[in-house]
Amino acid sequence: MTTRPTGRLLGTDTGHDLVLTRTYRAPIEDVWASLTESERTARWYGPWTGEAGPGRNIKVQMSFEEGAPWTEMHIDACEPPRRLQISATDDMGAWLLEVELTERDGVTEFRFVQHLTDDKLGMLGQIGPGWEYYLDMFEAARTGADRPEFSDYYPAQEEYYANLA
Repeated sequence: MTTRPTGRLLGTDTGHDLVLTRTYRAPIEDVWASLTESERTARWYGPWTGEAGPGRNIKVQMSFEEGAPWTEMHIDACEPPRRLQISATDDMGAWLLEVELTERDGVTEFRFVQHLTDDKLGMLGQIGPGWEYYLDMFEAARTGADRPEFSDYYPAQEEYYANLA
C-alpha cells in the first residue's frame, strides 16, 4: 500500500476524469470477484444487496464511513470481468464511477475512474484522498494486510489533489 497520492486528473469532453491505478499479481477473475461479490466488497467498502445487473439498482452500505450509511447505486454497465460502471446520487450530488480491469501475464491492472463535472473540482481535495484510502483498503482486503487509517490520507493528500484542479 501507499500513502503517497497517485491520482491523475485528465480533461474530457464533458469535464474531467480522476484516474487511479493499482496492479495485482492475480488473475482478472479474482480481482473482479473482490470488486463485485458482496462478501468481498464488505471487507474493503461495504456489502451490497439487491439483484445486480446492467440497468438495475443495488443498495450499498458504506461500512467505513461515519454511521455506515446505505446508499442506492445504479449499475450503468457490467461487462465481467473487465468493466463496471455505477452511478449514485446523494447529498453531495451525482457520482459516476468506473473500473476497468486488464490482465497480462498473471498481473491485473485495476483502473479506477471517477467522471467529474466541473462543479466537483472544488471537492477534489477530499475526493482524491478518499479514493486512495478505499483502493488501499481493497488491497489490504485482498492480501490480509492491516487496514490503513484514513488519517494517513486526509488531510495529508488534500493539497496534492486540490492542486490538480
